[in-house]
Amino acid sequence: MSEADPDVIDFLAGVEPGSRLDAIRAQRPQARENSQRSYLALFAPKFPSGVSGQERHALATFVAGLHGEPAIAGFYRAGIVNHNGGPGIVAAVDGEIARGATEGPYGSYPKGPLSGEDRAGPIYRVSEANRTALGARLSSAFEHAHLLIFRPRDASPAALQSLLDAGWSTTDIVTLSQLVAFLSFQIRVIAGLHALAADPTATPDRELSR
Repeated sequence: MSEADPDVIDFLAGVEPGSRLDAIRAQRPQARENSQRSYLALFAPKFPSGVSGQERHALATFVAGLHGEPAIAGFYRAGIVNHNGGPGIVAAVDGEIARGATEGPYGSYPKGPLSGEDRAGPIYRVSEANRTALGARLSSAFEHAHLLIFRPRDASPAALQSLLDAGWSTTDIVTLSQLVAFLSFQIRVIAGLHALAADPTATPDRELSR
């Protein structure tokens, strides 16, 4: 997509020009524009740095899959292919979505008042077979994304070091974290728009602030 292409959230949410949802989104033109600019900056950057288009779309597919959003995952999966990703990497991404599926958040807080909210859960690791297809960089990115989504309370310098050890630069790690955060935001907005479409009495303040 480029500046001339349709807004990606409108596209994924099925917002038709002139519809009720289109009118609702038009009430917040700056938010609409900023979210599209964020998408373009992350998935069609003028200066991609050290994160390739294939890596960006593979990580986005994985994140959308973990959130249980197959249609959004399918959109980004097509981007893997468009960036020369073969069937092997697509199959590996899909396999890791299935392996990584769980419910969160969980993990352990530093010892203190919040320790009573500690919750045990799996520590996700890419399978050896799929690690071969994905490579060390994407494998470490998937493991980091899983941590951010399901057990953010376990984030640590050691987790970041594993990304550095796999070959990501500090700038790349910022980009990876931004991708995960943007996908979570995008999915939340689309879910709110779907709720508004299903319930004509619903208000955007109620649905989009959940």
